[in-house]
Amino acid sequence: MAPQKKLQGLVAATITPMTQNGEINLSVIGQYVDYLINEQGVKNVFVNGTTGEGLSLSVQERKQLAEEWVAKGKDKLDHIIIHVGALSLPESKGLAKHAAKIRADGIAIIAPSFFKQVNKDGLVAFLRDVASEAPDIPFYYYHIPPLTGIQICAEELLDGMKEQIPTFQGVKFSDKDLLDFGRCFKKNNQGQLVLLYGVDEQLLSALIMGADGAVGSTYNYLGRASNLLLEAFSNGDNALAQKYQFSIQEFLGFVIAQGFGVAQTKAVMTLVSGIPMGPPRLPLLSASEEFIAKVKAKLESVRNCPYS
Repeated sequence: MAPQKKLQGLVAATITPMTQNGEINLSVIGQYVDYLINEQGVKNVFVNGTTGEGLSLSVQERKQLAEEWVAKGKDKLDHIIIHVGALSLPESKGLAKHAAKIRADGIAIIAPSFFKQVNKDGLVAFLRDVASEAPDIPFYYYHIPPLTGIQICAEELLDGMKEQIPTFQGVKFSDKDLLDFGRCFKKNNQGQLVLLYGVDEQLLSALIMGADGAVGSTYNYLGRASNLLLEAFSNGDNALAQKYQFSIQEFLGFVIAQGFGVAQTKAVMTLVSGIPMGPPRLPLLSASEEFIAKVKAKLESVRNCPYS
């Protein structure tokens, strides 16, 4: 595998635009790329993950989305990571092979989660088989036990993973367990792996613990404020970074209290960007007009954050 630019900073977990009929809407991806770069200052994307409803899409839809993101973003974005995880090993392998063929910058794989009695050896074997289909691009493990129910600590998986999977480059850590995350950082003492945090409201805590960056849905529309948080932290101004984090938390706390998920994320993104994200795929239902009205005013308070 050829050396690549390190994946760091903010990574937007992309939303899958859909028409009102529930079909994927590829026509707005180019506009989406330009919006992330020009309006949010975000130049890395994570496609077909949880926010992108990846596991609710067909294999063909996932391939079409991956192709469009690579086509529209290849000369503009720094990293285009394609999530290729699936319940089916052959499907996941096919998606990985396709991602490599279209020259994505990396793949990510979530733990298959229908069978919960998965141990470390079985999971690593699955990841190894999938990653082997894309031998020339980085592989990142997508750790999200709150959704998968697979309770294997990320720190435990790091033992021997690189030896078994040469393309293993890091972890997307979407869990609030900072003890496990801290142990991952300690085990990564030579800095050979990239540790990306995936709980947006705890970003500053993860940075202090050693995170290289973050993958999240809010970087689609709070990317600019989150980049200012990163800048303040990098400059050693933890007090200012804390103020940005508290401002972001105020908004997220508000929407979580209203009931916040993929459907609501699509509504917020449509509101902020002006790009129609459409409804989520069933069984998820669209955000209510009441939610949208309540969020609009609250969002302005974050976008106009006075800290400088």
